[in-house]
Amino acid sequence: MNKVVLMGRLTRDPEVRYTSTNNTLVASFSLAVNRRFARQGEERQADFINIVAWDRTGEFCSKYFKKGQQVGVIGRIQTRNYDDKDGKKVYVTEVIAEEAYFADTRREGEANPFSTGATGTAFDANTAPSDFTQVTDDDLPF
Repeated sequence: MNKVVLMGRLTRDPEVRYTSTNNTLVASFSLAVNRRFARQGEERQADFINIVAWDRTGEFCSKYFKKGQQVGVIGRIQTRNYDDKDGKKVYVTEVIAEEAYFADTRREGEANPFSTGATGTAFDANTAPSDFTQVTDDDLPF
């Protein structure tokens, strides 16, 4: 099974390009993902992981993700290689994003991205169905 779940901050805005064969959108960006533990007295370290998002996922990422935002990505690891212009073999490992999510809380004054046509849904207590009951952490049995 090849499944990756990452949460990290974008190190740059997504870069968009289109394939030459069928004009498919491809967005690429990098996530800084903190390592779980740091040794006593050491600064926390991060891994910088390249992400590639295709089609609608890529469109979503390119439209709504910005440098510094914390995001979640679910996908798979892919390896590939190619020869560079000097004939040297280059090996690449990247994550192909199958799902992408916002992981930051919205800040005061930020627009709701879901109201501008992004894929997905967001909870809004003002528009919830009348039979919907909001549950708080105190109500949970675990």
